Amino acid sequence: MVGERVRVAVIGAGFWGRNHARVLSEIPSVELCAVVDIDVQRAEHVAKRYNIPHVYTDYRQVLRSGEVDAVSICTPTITHAEIALECIRDGVAVLVEKPMAASLKEAIEIYDTVKSCRGRLMVGFIERFNAAVQYMLSALSDGVIGTPLTIAARRIGPWPERIGDVGVVKDVAIHDIDLTHYFFGSTPLHIYATGGALRHSYEDYVQALMYFDEVRSASVEANWLSSKKKRDMRITGTEGVAHIEFLTGEVVIEKPDYSISPTINYVEPLKSELTYFVEQLRSSKELVPGPRDGLLSLAVAEAILASMKSRRTVSLEHVLGEWSISKEAKL
Repeated sequence: MVGERVRVAVIGAGFWGRNHARVLSEIPSVELCAVVDIDVQRAEHVAKRYNIPHVYTDYRQVLRSGEVDAVSICTPTITHAEIALECIRDGVAVLVEKPMAASLKEAIEIYDTVKSCRGRLMVGFIERFNAAVQYMLSALSDGVIGTPLTIAARRIGPWPERIGDVGVVKDVAIHDIDLTHYFFGSTPLHIYATGGALRHSYEDYVQALMYFDEVRSASVEANWLSSKKKRDMRITGTEGVAHIEFLTGEVVIEKPDYSISPTINYVEPLKSELTYFVEQLRSSKELVPGPRDGLLSLAVAEAILASMKSRRTVSLEHVLGEWSISKEAKL
């Protein structure tokens, strides 16, 4: 596939799948060859809009066609594992939207299958491709605020009605769970959380505290109860504080004697993410975030849910169980 156009199919033509089709159609190194959805009219609408030649109602039809190198999975969370596993076993590269799977058991199966089949899978943690996040990662590496000590993240707003198979932890908070791993370079040891389901079948509000070591911690607040959408993060270091506004792409660095707000050129995060995915496939390079990132973030989400239920601190190693031992996962 090195240097060639990548033949891609979008699986799922809902809100997010339509966005994937739009962006993929704009990437010169992509041949967008098929769209799949159980609602054929919805699939046909997307195909017509973005000049996609093939429409299917079953993702297995795409695999049988032998005409794709990669798929973008934008279906409901409960279907992620089944589709991803079949694609990996069939030798097709996968970009699967977060969360990677509906359960930790499914995530472990995906991880093991990618390893055994030497497959290629990337998890759609889109915030990693936010220009503000990229700037912040570089600033942290340069020691702009010294050693990061705490992270406080907030991701609140009204319920997106298209989400009905998972709660706020796996759909919303998981973005910030992943970003704490990204910025700290490790996963937490212990988690304590409170929350519940006020208006929905699954939990719709949560506050979680994650302990990484003796000095580093992170808090995550997420809900589907607020009237206004807010997405922000504060990182406190030994020599300053950094603020990220995800919706506007703004960053503010506060030092003891000055404050700066650098100019950051906006690039649509989804465009950056999908371009990266395609170019990594074309050059046969590693896909990051990969199955391990997806598995560990889902494990933290499971720990948060377990802590909410028990009202006790939960160890991430306990949640991972035998996997962390048998796979020698470095937490």
